Amino acid sequence: MPVPLPIVLPAAAASLAYLNAKSGFWYDYALIKSFVKASIRIRRGLRTDTINLFYALESHAQSARYANKAFLIFDGRTHSYAQTYDKVLRYGHWIKTKFGVKPKDVVAMDFENSDTFVFVWFALWSIGAKPAFINYNLTGKHLAHCIEAASTKLCLIDPAVAANVDEESVKSLPNVNFVVFTPEAEAEAASTAPVRSPNVDRTDDAMSNMAMLIYTSGTTGLPKAAVVSWAKCIYGGSIVETLLNRGGGDIMYTCMPLYHSSAAILSLCSTLVAGSTQALGRKFSTKTFWDDCRASKATAIQYVGETLRYLLAAPPQIDPVTGENLDRKHNVRLAFGNGLRPDVWDRVKDRFGIETVAEFYAATESPGSAWNVSSNDLGRGAIGRSGWLHSLITNSAAALVEVDHDTDAPWRDPVTNLCRRVKPGEPGEMLYRLPPEDVQERFQGYFNNPVASNSKILRDVFAPGDAWFRSGDILRRDPSGFTFFSDRIGDTFRWKSENVSTAEVSQAVGLHPAVREANVYGVQLPHHDGRAGCAAICFDTPVPDETTLRSLADHVKASLPRYARPLFLRLVREVGVGSQTTGTNKQQKTSLRAAGVKPKLKTATETEDGSDASKEEEVADIYWLKGNTYVPFREKEWRELEGGRVKL
Repeated sequence: MPVPLPIVLPAAAASLAYLNAKSGFWYDYALIKSFVKASIRIRRGLRTDTINLFYALESHAQSARYANKAFLIFDGRTHSYAQTYDKVLRYGHWIKTKFGVKPKDVVAMDFENSDTFVFVWFALWSIGAKPAFINYNLTGKHLAHCIEAASTKLCLIDPAVAANVDEESVKSLPNVNFVVFTPEAEAEAASTAPVRSPNVDRTDDAMSNMAMLIYTSGTTGLPKAAVVSWAKCIYGGSIVETLLNRGGGDIMYTCMPLYHSSAAILSLCSTLVAGSTQALGRKFSTKTFWDDCRASKATAIQYVGETLRYLLAAPPQIDPVTGENLDRKHNVRLAFGNGLRPDVWDRVKDRFGIETVAEFYAATESPGSAWNVSSNDLGRGAIGRSGWLHSLITNSAAALVEVDHDTDAPWRDPVTNLCRRVKPGEPGEMLYRLPPEDVQERFQGYFNNPVASNSKILRDVFAPGDAWFRSGDILRRDPSGFTFFSDRIGDTFRWKSENVSTAEVSQAVGLHPAVREANVYGVQLPHHDGRAGCAAICFDTPVPDETTLRSLADHVKASLPRYARPLFLRLVREVGVGSQTTGTNKQQKTSLRAAGVKPKLKTATETEDGSDASKEEEVADIYWLKGNTYVPFREKEWRELEGGRVKL
């Protein structure tokens, strides 16, 4: 007997949906479509010498469809594509004539998020110059190093962060012109004639040519200037445009710093290539986040790391007039970013009514990435997914290899000296294939730093002569095609979306006169993503006094960026004890990491009169940075941290 059509169709649709979810076919199709779209854009750009994304802005600004469409929303101001283009031409001509900036020159930008940031950025592109985005939190030697690494003669500074540009940094770079972009300077730039530089100023003949410099904290030492190519800007923007279905009435809100590739490439560049709208916040604040989203009518938000956890920790916003809970009163349908842990995933969707989470995995200098767009529980917590079709096409472009944890490098076969792929479900370091004859086609490395660039390239991995990019990250991929983050290789830990070098922090802490030895590592904390910095310290006295602790706090604040400062101290009595040194005198951190910072009660077995009477007492072996000094971290503080009442 034939089955009625009303029964067959829903059953067939359900079966197809299940097969699609399991196979990832349509997801693969979207990924492949984004690659094809980006490749076409790059080929067209190279053929017409318009690969510079200034031409994308110009095209939109001069089209009937996009000219009057909102491109940028910031602080209550809306700038259309045409208005932005006009401003960019004015700023570009001003920079060119005022400071003699020439094509290919690198200009450092030390700015907070703002519409001015975007105008200056694209103004530099309009005259063929290359911006170097400086982390505006940096001061002292870190700031001076970043500016010097860019080989620039001009550094433009946001008045809001001008105080961070200290006199010592300026004096150490006598050939650099430091210019604060005051309201007067901005008015002068805005009143300059909108003169368009000739096309020859913007000529670029390869997709691997530099578009800008974005600094990565890297795995060791001071920040490195990663060369971001035009291909990366276009591929990154095209993937986000396609996977997230951007365009039309789409408005993406980000308050993540534009000096990072997440906001600069995956948010703003994707907005540009999609012809959609970018809503921008100056910096992250739980108090203003949802107000900004409602004011801009944002349909998508961008996050990194703990952003969404902080939003969950904030109390609900209540309408003062109606008493209405505003948690779901917004237009946001999608949250996009990286570092969202599984325990927060569903809570965010439930509380704020967000339908879809789009998690990605990438690095500024990496030639590869992973993506996971999820509107259900399938693949919750995954940083990437790949169905059979995508795997078939790209399987040779990436690999997870076994790690030798004694050397913090990929394991090599003692006979063949080749590496070995891990089995599905097992952790391994992520590698991305590079063309061995010309690795710079896919990996442009670090600006004027061949040593650091070469350290990321691995040769003779699966065959003699091949070349692969080392991510430094340990991932695992399950049999269903979902990829999950496991850990960073070595001692580097991640905090506040920055990579922190333990060697660099140990060196800085060890320069304090009262410190005999410092061993720095990262510790996991309740209700916090990443790892917080902790230093096992041997002082020159058994117990440091208040003056010493305050002095050390002043020292680390002056010596290190905020994200790299040790938030905790563990006192050790002798040199080598906190270091857990081996026979080779190399510091080991495994047991210290495992111990964490939870205070432990010590048992005293002798009373004042000498009789045996066991009792437990708190001993101040752990301190934490509170205000301008380090103070004892005891059981009471741990309970507050454990209860989610402390945000670090």
